Amino acid sequence: MTPPFLTSSQLAAPNLTHGFFGRAGGVSTGVYASLNVGAGSDDRPDDVKENRRRCATALGCDSGRLVTNYQIHSSEVVIIDALWSGAPAKADGLVTKTRGLALGVLAADCMAWLFADPEAGVIGAAHAGWRGALAGVLENTVAAMESLGANRSDIRAALGPCLRQPNFEVGLDLVEAFTEKYNDAETFFAPGKSPQKRQLDLAAFGAWRLRQSGVKQIDDLGVCTLAAPEAYFSYRASQRAAETDYGRNLSAIAIQ
Repeated sequence: MTPPFLTSSQLAAPNLTHGFFGRAGGVSTGVYASLNVGAGSDDRPDDVKENRRRCATALGCDSGRLVTNYQIHSSEVVIIDALWSGAPAKADGLVTKTRGLALGVLAADCMAWLFADPEAGVIGAAHAGWRGALAGVLENTVAAMESLGANRSDIRAALGPCLRQPNFEVGLDLVEAFTEKYNDAETFFAPGKSPQKRQLDLAAFGAWRLRQSGVKQIDDLGVCTLAAPEAYFSYRASQRAAETDYGRNLSAIAIQ
């Protein structure tokens, strides 16, 4: 079975395949039902492996060619040209120009961005929660792509399902953290349900940081994970349901 996935018209090119996968089309059960690709979860390893194989097949890649990082909510980006020889790197961005490799990021409310410069043959993927986005993982991904020959003006970026502003409640401490670094960042916070809360538009912040980095071709699928927990894994949804663990959605891109 090939699992369903979303695509972005911004990343449509003859030499690219990509997909934003959700919960459907896998073999996992319980809170992980059904396409959980998170090896860091307590799901059965064999089920996670099969789910990843299905995603790779959907992208037209060999299952062993799907590469993901050990994500740590950082600004770290790794350039790779082969599969990991040992444990995955601790980083939140991946960049390559090696054909046949699929770069993937895992998320369950955080942003999953996919990047490509089809002409230069360079692709990238970045996992960005608020910590990583504020630290600069998106800008660093663009810089890493540029180091491999990509042109910023030619880089295309697409954002998949993630937590959206109406459901992204944060405290005033987060407003302070953002505005201390960027004076204009207050525009990404709307009033909350109480004076001590705000609603963060992290997707808009991420797109702004990319535009500031010279990336102009940006697409946002506009899907909220928390608003559709039946279709996408969501950390906040799992917390509300008092579940003991949660699955992860995969977003991946490959160059052929």
